[in-house]
Amino acid sequence: MRILGIDPALSVTGYGAIALDRNKVSLLEAGIIKTSPRQILPKRLEKIHQAISKLIFDTKPDILVLEKLYAHYRHPTTAYLLGQARGVICLACAEENIPLVEYAATQVKKTIVGRGLASKYQVQMMVASMLNLDSPPKSTDVTDALALAIAHSYIIRSKIRL
Repeated sequence: MRILGIDPALSVTGYGAIALDRNKVSLLEAGIIKTSPRQILPKRLEKIHQAISKLIFDTKPDILVLEKLYAHYRHPTTAYLLGQARGVICLACAEENIPLVEYAATQVKKTIVGRGLASKYQVQMMVASMLNLDSPPKSTDVTDALALAIAHSYIIRSKIRL
């Protein structure tokens, strides 16, 4: 099974594709999609949509995992912009008939580290360990995307065993 994790954002969207084969996860591809704040919003959203569509074409995931929207009441504009980025990602998913699941960041951290309030550093170290990487990804956006994909692999395996 191929799982594509996406950590959505308007400026820097992280992605990570993994393969799950006989209870072993391996890295297929990971990186970031950057947009410029100098561009108008529709162009930034178009870039995210095109990049995700190409990523889906290239990695051929069986499922896409997206981080649930978390909005702080003091920053409603951030949630609004993040929602638009998530929307074009969901659209790319629908266009290619890829199933989509969402997890809260705390659920991912609990699955990966064992604590829902784990630090970014703890998540980075666990992701690197689980994927047998020499060092953790430099970008926390990539780490978060890979953590989403790995967490989903654990969650579906635990459901199969029940």
